[in-house]
Amino acid sequence: MKEKNNSEKNVNAERKVPLSSLALPEDLKNLSLKQCNALCSEIRNMLITTVSKTGGHLASNLGVVELTMAIHRVFNSPDDRIVWDVGHQAYTHKILTGRAGEFKTLRRKNGLSGFPKPEESIHDTFISGHSSTSVSVACGIAEAMRIQGKDNYAVAVIGDGAMTGGMFYEAMNNGGRGKNLNLIVILNDNNMSISKSVGSVAKHLTSLRNSEEYLQTKRAVERGLKKIPIMGKSVAKGIKNVKDSVKYSLFESSNLFEDMGFIYLGPVNGHDLEELEEVMRMAKTYDEPVFIHVKTVKGKGYAPAENNPGEYHGISRFDIETGNPEVSADKCFSTVFGHELASLAQKDSRITAITAAMKYGTGLQEFGSRFRERFFDVGIAEQHAVTFAGGLASMGQIPVFAVYSSFLQRAYDQLVHDVSIGNLHVVLGVDRAGIVGEDGETHQGLLDVPMLTTIKNTTIYSPCCYEELRLCMKQAIFEDKGLAAVRYPRGTEPAAFESGYLSTDHVFVSRGSSDILIITYGRIFDEALRAQETLLSEGINCDILKLTKIWPLAEGFSEEISDYKRIVFFEECMDSGSISEKVADILAESGYTGEYSRVAAKGYVKQASVKDCLDELGLTSRKMMEYIRKGCMENGKA
Repeated sequence: MKEKNNSEKNVNAERKVPLSSLALPEDLKNLSLKQCNALCSEIRNMLITTVSKTGGHLASNLGVVELTMAIHRVFNSPDDRIVWDVGHQAYTHKILTGRAGEFKTLRRKNGLSGFPKPEESIHDTFISGHSSTSVSVACGIAEAMRIQGKDNYAVAVIGDGAMTGGMFYEAMNNGGRGKNLNLIVILNDNNMSISKSVGSVAKHLTSLRNSEEYLQTKRAVERGLKKIPIMGKSVAKGIKNVKDSVKYSLFESSNLFEDMGFIYLGPVNGHDLEELEEVMRMAKTYDEPVFIHVKTVKGKGYAPAENNPGEYHGISRFDIETGNPEVSADKCFSTVFGHELASLAQKDSRITAITAAMKYGTGLQEFGSRFRERFFDVGIAEQHAVTFAGGLASMGQIPVFAVYSSFLQRAYDQLVHDVSIGNLHVVLGVDRAGIVGEDGETHQGLLDVPMLTTIKNTTIYSPCCYEELRLCMKQAIFEDKGLAAVRYPRGTEPAAFESGYLSTDHVFVSRGSSDILIITYGRIFDEALRAQETLLSEGINCDILKLTKIWPLAEGFSEEISDYKRIVFFEECMDSGSISEKVADILAESGYTGEYSRVAAKGYVKQASVKDCLDELGLTSRKMMEYIRKGCMENGKA
């Protein structure tokens, strides 16, 4: 009977189990390694199929399938808290925590977020969309667990690229002092951040990777000893207790993570479930913080992503067979910005370019290849980038820092103290300004305007098309003083505009005598133009004031617009601190007696397509027309 039960058990262990049949993540612990590896293959296929239709972060997620599986088999979510750094690599985590059936809605309106979101699942510990934060979060959670008398674990998963962010070291310094702290930090080391890992951190990791032979030998010895009857386990335990002295005898000094107070385990193969689970269980035997070094391959299992992980970090919809994206990004605001900057740098050796690990995302690859001595990738370190730019500017260079709007938020203090107060000439290329779309709240670029307008000696431009972008760049680089920001959206220009609309300041677009004025800037000027044309055909005439230099506003601005009886400001920005709010103050101070209203974002904007987001905010031509019509009806004019 016993033999029969064992036979049945072995058969069950070999049986392939589809994801749809499992209660996740609980059932993972009951599966064999072979069954789990089969699930990993199923998950990879799901990732490739889904992201090919929705777009998203593919390469990073393909690289952490086994790692995520191991975490959920060894730890007990949600009692053990898993914190994903940046969070764009948490797709497998979502699948393994009961959301496989919803995964096809990834990054779509009312669907799954592309990042961890506590309101979406109890297994999503913390909302994360920015880099280098996970260890700080996990430190706080682990300390809270200690205070509350809980014996659970806080597990932070962080990528090697994120280690260039200063917060990582601040958190490690704090966490490493916590004895009896159930804190485990897992480094997902794929030797490839969004741009190639740079600097001394990358060199340090390379030296650690070379020590893998030591850990492999240690594991083999321990496994062999445990097979010896009676004494084997005791001897193996003894070896574990002297691990540190053995390691120090093989290497001249401890590594960075041990110096900061962590037990260091690794590096281990991030695609070997057995190894991963073994090292994680080992980590749980310590009564102090542990750092696990895991090596993975970004894009694992899909050849196009493995060969070009940078291109598949964040990708639009693509053809699975060829790997080709449906929409080519050969020409967009980012690439136009990069090409123009390289052209200007050819003529002026003072121009230098800075990126925070986003060379390709911000279009600076051409500059980097042509002017290597003037190109600086500082890693994921926006604060350092701004102060570094200040240092360059103090020596007469013209530094241009290209950065996503949402990531610029990390460097507010440096913009004030290290650039503005000294009135240093630094230029910001604020990429992804405005609505970004499917990446949701953490990536929408709605706060750069409220932030930058509070900083003295700052000029802000928001061009509406490629040609205006080029004009604004020249103005910001060669004519302006102090801090100058040129902000532009993700994607392509909305339309080809008449040359008469181009300006580096502001311009009125009038179709005849009107007492209604629409004020706007950036890409939604095109929406306003289309709304103006349709309204005119309905007998409602509106003028448009297109701002290009959105801050500071021109002298006499209130006088230019005060004759209009109704003014509506449509703005792709957070309502509080917006330009439209400042115009309201200016009009109130000038004694304006007409009707003034404004349409802008009143809160954080969830994931959806750019078009859907703009429509929900009231910033499409259709919604603009509805708003103007409604006002006319209320005033008895239509």
